[in-house]
Amino acid sequence: MADKRRFDLFAQLLVERFPDARRVYDIAGGMGRLNEALVKLGREATTFDVRHKHLPVRFAERIFTLDEPCEADLVVGMHPDGATRVIVEYAGRHRIPFAVVPCCSDNGMPYKPWMRHLAELGREQGLEVAEAVLPMDGRARVILGKPAA
Repeated sequence: MADKRRFDLFAQLLVERFPDARRVYDIAGGMGRLNEALVKLGREATTFDVRHKHLPVRFAERIFTLDEPCEADLVVGMHPDGATRVIVEYAGRHRIPFAVVPCCSDNGMPYKPWMRHLAELGREQGLEVAEAVLPMDGRARVILGKPAA
């Protein structure tokens, strides 16, 4: 069973690590629970997902692509499945920070090699990449990136 604190814990980490990021894109955000947690912390968030049923948050009911106009200061994903790579590439293309908590790969790669692959992908996009761990049960490793100085 997933840790129910995961959205609040991730939102808190995002606010601490990216204090200047006011507008956040939450990719493959399900019902919008991360969005809700970010708004409580004073951020403006838009969740992108194809769900029809979701919380009353700012929600774009569509698949997020690299062609999405950038009106965000930060792009994130909490267990975004097949959207993980798009988050990293989008951040590189638009020169904004990203944070992602991957759970599974989109290419069948095992978890640890997938995490290394994502970090390398971020570096290839010209981003400085770091890692953090959320104090929760389940997949808790976070890959963070920001444009290199």
